[in-house]
Amino acid sequence: MISKSGEPCRILLVEDEALIALMLEDMLESMDCAVTALAPRVALGISLAETGDFDLALLDVNVAGENVEPVADILAGRGIPFIFATGYGEAGVPLKHRERPVVAKPFRSEQLESAIKKALP
Repeated sequence: MISKSGEPCRILLVEDEALIALMLEDMLESMDCAVTALAPRVALGISLAETGDFDLALLDVNVAGENVEPVADILAGRGIPFIFATGYGEAGVPLKHRERPVVAKPFRSEQLESAIKKALP
């Protein structure tokens, strides 16, 4: 997917599992997206969400035992679209962000691509 700037869509990925992060990076690259920042912990996700320049974020709901909601709150405040990835289903998504796209783990690249298209303006 190409961003408004004509460049590959820039993604913030908040994911604590290294193998899943690598798999997602490959999936996203096949969709002309680039993971420009990776946060394996919520604290780093917060920092990147506050200052980073992204077209979209993909957020694991449970990051090393912490809920990703603070990262989602910052992104929402900045108007940056995001998608939740979770093995908990919609019930695991913070109530105030349930209108955001959700992909249930495990998911296929087609499901992720559909969620990205839904999330991007």
